[in-house]
Parts: sequence; structure tokens; C-alpha cells
Amino acid sequence: MPVSEEILASLAWAPNVPPPSLPRQERLRRIRHSASHIMAQAVREIFPDAKLAIGPPIENGFYYDMELSRNLTDADLPEIEKRMRKIVARDPQFLHSTLARPKAVELFREWKQDYKLELLAGIADADVSLYKQDRFLDLCAGPHVAQGGICGHFKLLSLAGAYWRGDEHRPMLQRIYGTAWETAAELDEYLQFLEDSKARDHRKLGTQLDLFSFHPWSGGCAFWHPHGVTVREELRRLWRETHKKAGYVEIMNPVIYRKELFETSGHWEHFRDDMFLIQETNAEGKTEATMALKPMNCPDTHLYYKSRQHSYRDLPLRISEGQLLHRNEPMGTLHGLMRARVFSQDDAHIFLHEDQVQEEIERIMELLRHIYSFFGLRYTLTLSTKPEKAMGAPELWEKAEAGLRQALAATGLEYTVDAGGGAFYGPKIDVMVHDSMGRKWQCGTVQLDFNLPRRFELEFIDRDNQPRTPVVIHRVLFGSVERFLGILIEHFAGALPTWLAPVQVVVLPIAEGQDEFARSVAARCDERGLRAEVALATTKISYRIREAEMHKVPYMLVVGKREAESGAVSLRTYQEKDRGVVALDAVLDELVAKNRNRTLDVAIKDYTQLFRTEELATPETAY
Repeated sequence: MPVSEEILASLAWAPNVPPPSLPRQERLRRIRHSASHIMAQAVREIFPDAKLAIGPPIENGFYYDMELSRNLTDADLPEIEKRMRKIVARDPQFLHSTLARPKAVELFREWKQDYKLELLAGIADADVSLYKQDRFLDLCAGPHVAQGGICGHFKLLSLAGAYWRGDEHRPMLQRIYGTAWETAAELDEYLQFLEDSKARDHRKLGTQLDLFSFHPWSGGCAFWHPHGVTVREELRRLWRETHKKAGYVEIMNPVIYRKELFETSGHWEHFRDDMFLIQETNAEGKTEATMALKPMNCPDTHLYYKSRQHSYRDLPLRISEGQLLHRNEPMGTLHGLMRARVFSQDDAHIFLHEDQVQEEIERIMELLRHIYSFFGLRYTLTLSTKPEKAMGAPELWEKAEAGLRQALAATGLEYTVDAGGGAFYGPKIDVMVHDSMGRKWQCGTVQLDFNLPRRFELEFIDRDNQPRTPVVIHRVLFGSVERFLGILIEHFAGALPTWLAPVQVVVLPIAEGQDEFARSVAARCDERGLRAEVALATTKISYRIREAEMHKVPYMLVVGKREAESGAVSLRTYQEKDRGVVALDAVLDELVAKNRNRTLDVAIKDYTQLFRTEELATPETAY
């Protein structure tokens, strides 16, 4: 009798009994982990000599890495799925057992499962955990579902290559990706989400909407087209108007500095590898880096502060700056507008007295709420504390972290803690934006800094006529303006709110005889401060309407002979489609009001519920 049969006969299998009332995310994790085992079982039925590596659950799905006798193609996935469905239909019970590690080594060695043997070599425990369903057994710590029938709502998605433990000197394994959900409706919605994600890619939409483009020679930086510049400027206008009302002043500084600036700020030590350095040849003929393009605005804003003397009466001094910044990001990490080497931030630095910190952070959080409301963006907060590599005295860090906690408590806003996630000069509040695709993006940040003011020897004259060192709050609300716009494009699926759209109105004459009237309508729009274009009657009206909809223009004004005679327009909007004949003045008044109020008039498919962590109802299925 083979050794494996003796070992298997000695095993005592127990039903896998998950605890009751599991959170949704944990239920999904078990479903996906179990689906990966079912997939491995199906593959073994097709390739009996398959060597299995690992098959974990991942965000929104699962995968399994394996070594097979031939390379898989997408044409193999339907057959694997078919076999998986047969396994699921049998509703196999997931059973658990333990085995002495030496016996497990004998078992998997006889089965020629080399990757499992390597995993066993890294386990120090005397006993190892095994799970099985049907006749399929795997080395696994779990957790799993009770019955395989629960895993019926799945789909295999793609194939990829993967090196075992990242070792490029070993043969590449084949990885099969899949997804699994609790219900058929959730699976269908997720598959739609994947298709929608491709269509919403801001790089694709940027080209479609003629906002920006990319060229290999630019090193991953965007070329901003006229329509893209318009959208950027509208975001800037919102930023400038709100900040002026909130008491900020705007400055403009150089973008190239000698290294002494960054040595003083600490960036030369902590951030030099991410900076674009400028080489100079000294008197001895040696080349060395003596200057750099600035990667952030804080060091030189401190120089601006030092340009004159300050009194406590000047504080809080709120200074904003929004110039282009440059960071030497690795080429492999660049991703359109989301991560670029050249970008701008809606930066501000607030110089203040220690006793003003709490009130000022409350003001910032209210300004943040106000600006995000124009886009319908939800957000959560994270307190990021002292990192391992930090500068400054420990007591200053303690004081700064206490100040942020106190300010957050005063706002009543909930937050999580990211231990060690702070900047090298101070802790911060990170703002995580939640978009309609269920994703989170770190955009805004509020950093409390006791260190840089001391390094730059900043002072103000206090009430007792004595010099004091101010505290500095570094903060952004959009973060990178370019990245924020990329998020908005994907969040709105390219259909920006009317106030932000690059072209708000397109006027479409039905025939050439109405071209002149169409131009007069566009001129009326221009007089009211609206962004309008005319799509002349060079092609069929139906074609031009489709073109306008493809460019997601909010308002389409169709004019023919009847409209020209009555002074009305046939109104069609991207959101509501045909609205019939409407007086031109009424349409213009509606548009002007939307501009003035920055109305959020976009309805989009929102996948937030699909990726929720909270419950909608108490599940009855035993997991």
C-alpha cells in the first residue's frame, strides 16, 4: 500500500464549522478562499500532474499559482469553470484535519508537490493544517466555508505569470484569477464594474474628451489640451474663491533652489532620491549636485515668511501656493494623472500660535467639507503618526500628535490611526476620498509641524514683546490637482458637472440655413459667461448629436427654422435626453444658475454598495 494511503487512512476529518454571524467581508473571504480550492480541484481533474503552489483570497477575488504541463490560454477557462460548477453542484463538505509535519512531508513528497514541500519547510509547528473537499486535499490554514455549494457565484477572469516567491531565476508559474460573491446579482454587478472600469479609465476618457494626451518623450507627463486647461482653471477658480473668503493669500515662488534650502528643511537627507537634481561643475572641474527642482512648497514658503518681521497680530497667517512641482518617480510607477513626475498641489501653509491650532484645524476641516460637497465625494480620516525615520525631538512629536488628536476630537469626526505613516517632520491627518467605483484615494492632508519652523529659525513677536517660534500647518485639500482631476473623471465617468465641463453648450443647427442663428445663440451663451461651441451643419444632425454625447457635453441646443423664427431651442441634455422646445432665455438662466451655485447635476452609476463592509440584512446561509 502506498504511504499516502496509509497516511490518509489515519486522518480524522472534522466538519468545518464557521462561527455564526460573520461580517460580510469575512464571509466573502471564506467564499473566495474556498473557490480557489475548488478551482485547483478542477484544474487537477484536467491536469492530474499539476503542481500546486498557493491559492489565497484577495480583494474582490482569488487566484491559484500552479505549474502545469502546458501553458493555459483564455480558451481553457470555460472548461475549468464547467468542472468547477459540477463540483459546486455536488455541494461538497469542507473538512479539516491536522497531521504531524513529518507525515505531511511524506504525503506531499509522494504526490510530487514540490511547492507544498517548500511551504512545509517553512512551518515550525509540529502539526500542520489540512483541508479537503471531495477527494481534493490541500495544505491550508483556512478559513473556509462549510459547504462548497455556497461558492456558486463565481467567474474566472484572467491568466497571468507569477514567479514562485518572486524568484525570477525559477520557472514561471501560471496564475488563474477569479472572483466570487454571495449572490448572482453581486457577481453580475461586479462583472459590469470591471467593464465600466475599463471605460472610465481617465487616460482613455482624457483622449475621448480631448482634455489631455501623453507622449513617450514627455516621461509620463500630460500634455494639456485647451479643454483640459479649461477644467483645470475651473478647479483653480473654485480653489481661489473659497480660499480668499477663508482668509488665505496666494504667493508665487521660484521652482529651482540651491541644495542648502533642502538641507535646512531635511529633504536633502530624507527625500533626495525622489528629487530632480541639477549638476554644476565647480572650480576644480568636478561635477556635483548643487541645485534641485522643488518637490514640495513648504521649504520656500518658510523663506517667504522670513522676508519680513511678524507679530502675533499677523497670526494665523494663511499662505497658499499652487505652482508645478517635480518628483523623480520611477517610470514603472507612473500612471497617467494619478501618479506623475510633474504636478501641482493646492498647497497652503498656516503659521500660527500654539493656542490657535485646534480652532484652525476645525476651520480647515470645514473648508474641506465645503469643497468636497461640490463633487459629492465621501471621505474618511486617518491620523498618521511618527514614522521610523523622523527628525526632531520626541517631545515635539508628542505635542504635535496630541494637538491633532485634540483637534479631531473637537470636530467630532471619526478616524483611524496609521501608526508610523506620518511625514518625516510631523504627524498628519490624511483624507481618504471614496469614489463611485468603491475605491479610496489619499487626497487631502493636514500636517502639524513643530520642527521646520525651528530649523528655519522662524519667529514672531508675541504679546509680551518676546520672540516666539510659530507652529506650521501644512495642508492640501485636492492634493495633486492633476490626480484629483483624474479621480473626478473616473468618478463621474467623464460626465463632469455642468459648471466644470470644458464645453457646457453645443449649438446644433439642423441645416446650413440655420448656421447664422446657431452662431448668434452661441454668442448669447458667451455673453452670459457660458462655454459654448457650434457644430455646423456639415453632417447629419443625428451624427452631430452622437458626437456631442460622446464628448459628454451637458447641454445640446438644436435649432432649426422653427426655432430661429421663435427664438427658442430644442433642448437635449446629456443626463435627461430630450426636454423638448424651451425658450432660449430660460435655458441660459438655468445654466447661469448652475454655474453660480456649482450645482452637482450628474447622476452616475455608483458601486459603493457592492464594496460595502457593513450589512444590508442578516444572512441566513451558514458559512
